[in-house]
Amino acid sequence: MENVYVKRWITGIILAAIILVIILFGSVEILAAVITLFIIGGVWEYNNIVFGKGFYKEKIEGLIFALVIPLTVLLGSSQLIIAVLAFCIMIVFILFLWSVKESTFDILTVAKVIFGIMYIPFLMSHFIFLRKMSAGELWVLFVLVLAFAGDTAALYVGKYFGKNKLIALVSPGKTVEGTIALVLGSVITCLIFSYFFLPEVSFMHILIISFIGSIIGQLGDLCESAIKRNYGQKDASFLLPGHGGLLDRMDCLMFITPFVYYYRIFVIG
Repeated sequence: MENVYVKRWITGIILAAIILVIILFGSVEILAAVITLFIIGGVWEYNNIVFGKGFYKEKIEGLIFALVIPLTVLLGSSQLIIAVLAFCIMIVFILFLWSVKESTFDILTVAKVIFGIMYIPFLMSHFIFLRKMSAGELWVLFVLVLAFAGDTAALYVGKYFGKNKLIALVSPGKTVEGTIALVLGSVITCLIFSYFFLPEVSFMHILIISFIGSIIGQLGDLCESAIKRNYGQKDASFLLPGHGGLLDRMDCLMFITPFVYYYRIFVIG
């Protein structure tokens, strides 16, 4: 068990260092390219989970849209993004109808592709939205601090003090005690971060964002766990030693990032 935690820390430190350099010194385009790679990797893992072997046409569709959607977010307006999403959904249905050659068919394959498009490329592309804003690099860092400070607190408090299971059927390792630590860890760390790097944002706004965001992130984690459990998998893949797959690191971010972005737009202004 301890060896797993060592691998987790080594992988986490390496990833954190690379991402920190990209966020602070890279352009919006560079960050968008990195996010796109993460999205493509996440869709690849999702395809393997929900489709298993075969279904190559559906898997390719998902990977193509995993490239198209973040590029549209980078280069286009909000109206264009909505248009692209609408056409993506229509194209999936048209290609499905085009491929029907037998007396029986499974419409569930369409639902899996469309869900994959909205779940991973669209939600994760909000990182690009956020980075394009004023002080965007600091807000991207804020999201990462919110997500992973709480995750680390939950991991160790849950391990040593966790007694009450949160939702055992979906995620057996998560506890009520770990979730409380997650919320407290996120709030405290975000308040410290904002004091030094986002001083123009009020204490109350940071408190609200970090509190609600930590809970939303936990829900994102549980949603991804539910998908894996439904298909009998513990991890999305073994790409990241000690962490599992890309989806296992992106799950909370896909929920937190849109929340922070829209709070920043509609509440803070």
